[in-house]
Amino acid sequence: MRQWMVDAFAAAPFKGNPACVLEPFDAWPDSHWMQALAAENNQAETAFLLKTADPARFGLRWMTPAIEVPLCGHATLASAHVLFEACGSDAPALTFDTQSGPLVVRRAGERLEMDFPAETPRRIAPPVGLAEALGAEPAEVWAGRYVIAVFADEAAVRGLKPNIPALEAAAARAVERGNVGVAAIAAPGQAHDVTSRFFAPGSGVPEDAATGSLHCILGPLFAGKLARPRVRFFQAYPGRGGEIETETRGERVLLRGRAITVLEGRLRI
Repeated sequence: MRQWMVDAFAAAPFKGNPACVLEPFDAWPDSHWMQALAAENNQAETAFLLKTADPARFGLRWMTPAIEVPLCGHATLASAHVLFEACGSDAPALTFDTQSGPLVVRRAGERLEMDFPAETPRRIAPPVGLAEALGAEPAEVWAGRYVIAVFADEAAVRGLKPNIPALEAAAARAVERGNVGVAAIAAPGQAHDVTSRFFAPGSGVPEDAATGSLHCILGPLFAGKLARPRVRFFQAYPGRGGEIETETRGERVLLRGRAITVLEGRLRI
């Protein structure tokens, strides 16, 4: 069975966020085996695909090294890239059946475009210990699937060196898992509108490099702040960096980005 490593939301190799993608299965493997393989891969997510009677439709599940997650953007982008580029799909669009409902991915020039559920966050009081764990005081705090800390300038976002165990504990007071997105409007003259980062210790990932599910929240939030539906994000993971464009359309958000295959291998088990 073949497996690929793909850099998603990447402008070049070794940028964006790596995900492992398995060749589509005829039937779902045992969940414990899938989780063990994801731990062995030790990437933020490993994507598992299931064939259906429709060559343009697949089941899709995502696992971090620690848990199965209900939504993952970069591994969905990577999965579509593999099906289009390595498996030869000529479908105009691919549909993935997931825990978060059907997700559609289509080509958009040099990029891929994903149609995901939008999540409009609610503003909340900062959870106890959040600022101390981040090492800086956010200007606003919001909550959806994750806690969202908004800062007054992007230098603060780029300079964060949080206490990860304390951050998980603080965020878990407000959301199911102790995961925190941070963001700020970019400085003038940048090629992007908003700088973001994502700390996901509640999912077994101290910091994620480029996160589609986070931008399902940030897209609507900053579309409102900037008064326009399309927003260009740069997720400033140190040493990599991911480029994600969102376009909010009511209850849906389109996420656009590039993907690059960096490794192809064959499982011997």
